[in-house]
Amino acid sequence: MYRDKIHSGRGGCADLGGGLRQTGGFLGNIETFRAFRSRNYKLYFAGQSLSLIGTWMQRPAVYWLIYLKTHSSFMLGLAVFAAQFPSFLFSPLGGVVSDRYNRYRVLLITQAASMVQATLLAALILFNHYALWEVYALTALLGVINAFDVPVRQSMVPEIIGNREDLPNAIALNSSMVNLALLIGPAVSGIVLEKFGAGVCFGINALSFVAVIASILMMRLPRYVSHPRTKKVLTEFKEGWDYLKRTPSIGFVILMLACVSFLVLPFATLLPIYAKVIFNGNAATYGYLNSFIGLGAVAGTFFLASLKTGADLKKILFVNLLILGVGLMLFSHTTILPLALFFAMLAGFGRMSQTTVSNTIIQTNVSPEMRGRVISYFAMAFFGMQPLGGLLIGFLPKYIGAPNTILAEGVAAILIAILFLPFLRKDHLKEEDKIKLVELEDPSVDATG
Repeated sequence: MYRDKIHSGRGGCADLGGGLRQTGGFLGNIETFRAFRSRNYKLYFAGQSLSLIGTWMQRPAVYWLIYLKTHSSFMLGLAVFAAQFPSFLFSPLGGVVSDRYNRYRVLLITQAASMVQATLLAALILFNHYALWEVYALTALLGVINAFDVPVRQSMVPEIIGNREDLPNAIALNSSMVNLALLIGPAVSGIVLEKFGAGVCFGINALSFVAVIASILMMRLPRYVSHPRTKKVLTEFKEGWDYLKRTPSIGFVILMLACVSFLVLPFATLLPIYAKVIFNGNAATYGYLNSFIGLGAVAGTFFLASLKTGADLKKILFVNLLILGVGLMLFSHTTILPLALFFAMLAGFGRMSQTTVSNTIIQTNVSPEMRGRVISYFAMAFFGMQPLGGLLIGFLPKYIGAPNTILAEGVAAILIAILFLPFLRKDHLKEEDKIKLVELEDPSVDATG
């Protein structure tokens, strides 16, 4: 049987899900949860709700462990690079694999591999016999796994729901789930780090994959039908690039996300410095900072889910990027922890939409034949640019300090929003581009008439 599932934000990465619902208020209308009419989606949601907490326990634990060992902002940036740059390199191949092969089997392989990675990481730390290069190597391994995992699971959203009308609702529920995990996971991670150490965090994450794998195995989807592939992998990859060039409504959104991922989103790299040095705190303080970012993201999810049909998603993307920039600027030089937590929550509200709204725009506009490849470029923009930005953000504090680095990121967010505003309004295609799109989406169509 061709069974499959999609999960959000597994393995050290932040989730690419999120979106809008189409009717009424988030809590005031039962239609908010209409995606739960799908048995497959209920299984997915149940498994992920447990698993994602493990994910968000592991990620801050890795960064905290490295900072305690090195006390170096650059080494923190290097950790982000190791975690996400492999996804940048291999995501195009992952997108082609998603479009060519049985997604259910690919997804089972990536989930099992992620479980093994977390288990190895836990064993290294619990036995207290490890070198930092081993932590970096396992972190990079997870990045490679995610390069194949993200396009597959994102491409499965419409298929797991079945009813396309429920797609925006399912994406909104995904975002709610992920951001609740971002709220709970780091807070629990901070407490566990302080009491038991990083190894226990990694062990809990490894166990959390049991819920994910079980939910995949229990799903019932139509039998997989293999289609003959006559094109080479590189040809299909190039078709995805051509598709993006001829669909500005998607292409400019991905380009904007790439800029934000490079210059703005790596601000989280410096949070251990704020927790340890600026606020004179401990692992629990670090967990609280991450959790309040998650709290802001949850609030943003409820806001997006309350929007009605026809809301201007690109306008929301623009405004929320401004909010992200302002939040970072206010947070940067704040030395009072409660006030800093509020500003972190504001930044979390703005950050959430960068992936949530962008993903919704793509999922509701992309051709099904191109979905895997387009999402692979989306993953490259998100996962690929953050590690490069992480190196830059990890390098700058040595010369201008962490507060000024965060301030510069806030300014960059505002400048990016202003720069891309005219391009976000570009939706119309030229006639020759429409013809090319027909050829890309269905080569059997004679576009010449």
